[in-house]
Amino acid sequence: MNTGIIFKKIAAFITDFGWPRLIIFFFVVLLFIAAPFVGVRADTSLMNVLVRFGQNGVMVLAMVPMMQAGAGLNFGLPAGIIAGLLGSTLSMEFRLTGGLGFFAAVLFTLPFALLFGWLYGMLLNKVKGEEMTIAMYVGFSIVTFMAILWLILPYTNPTMVWGYTGQGLRTTITLEGYWTKVLNDFLAIKIGSYFEFPTGTLLFFAAAAFIMWLFMRSRTGTALTAVGSNPVFARAGGVSSDRMRLTGVIVSTVYGAVGILVYQQSFGFIQVYQAPIYMAFPAVAAILLGGASVNKASILNVVAGTFLFQSILTMTPSVINNILQTDMSEVIRILISNGMIIYALTRKTKVTK
Repeated sequence: MNTGIIFKKIAAFITDFGWPRLIIFFFVVLLFIAAPFVGVRADTSLMNVLVRFGQNGVMVLAMVPMMQAGAGLNFGLPAGIIAGLLGSTLSMEFRLTGGLGFFAAVLFTLPFALLFGWLYGMLLNKVKGEEMTIAMYVGFSIVTFMAILWLILPYTNPTMVWGYTGQGLRTTITLEGYWTKVLNDFLAIKIGSYFEFPTGTLLFFAAAAFIMWLFMRSRTGTALTAVGSNPVFARAGGVSSDRMRLTGVIVSTVYGAVGILVYQQSFGFIQVYQAPIYMAFPAVAAILLGGASVNKASILNVVAGTFLFQSILTMTPSVINNILQTDMSEVIRILISNGMIIYALTRKTKVTK
């Protein structure tokens, strides 16, 4: 094959994939190569990456239906997260533990997620073209509003409420004795003294991804994608643009709600008040890092992006800090999160409304 053609194909691939993604990919590879030379165990680091992958993967999956529906990046993910927090605190209020406690939290979460998703979707249908801006303020507003309700809702479980008043939720609530790591420890495979494969969490993510894959290939999912790709053509085919967008937002909100439950069981704590306010940004950055565009996303984008993003967050503190003797992890996290969002928004392609 002509050398010039090969270089042109390589250049086209780099242009399509994007220099930022390539740089981050090679940076992650470099971190794993450098780890043993600075006293960091590669097996422990890989285990931590896998744990964080499963912990955050479902929330990144929540981005797919809304992006495919043409409603943009789901900066309103905190609406779903709040539904998940209501479900998890209700499960604890009823003193439910273990697997029963976790799945009861999922059941308690679903009605809130469906309601919040419906209201959120109805709002976005009225502000077409400005979805991402409005979504961001929806997230900020619901988190701030719930900060008031967490103080006055009638919770009584001593584990959750402030000890000196007996009312109002604590800022951070431990799940110890309830359902901490219930998925992480399910069928966990221990290899050696340092590596433990979080089988249950990854299986849960795989099941959530499979359900999303089936949904996106169903009749509804196909119509939803058609609306996101070409609303005019979809309307000509008898598909309701508003209805499909609403469906995408509801599914996204439900996945965000379940995703925070998976996150909590792995993290070991429930965090309320202002904690969820910026949680959409890492999920948005991860799916963009995986190769998604503002109006197109796939399961592969979720898997690749989440793995790369969590690798950065896991490896940076252990490797870079050992080299520089300073903590750069938060700086790099913010740089990559906001940088990938800016990069994606500047490459946004216009879609006919």
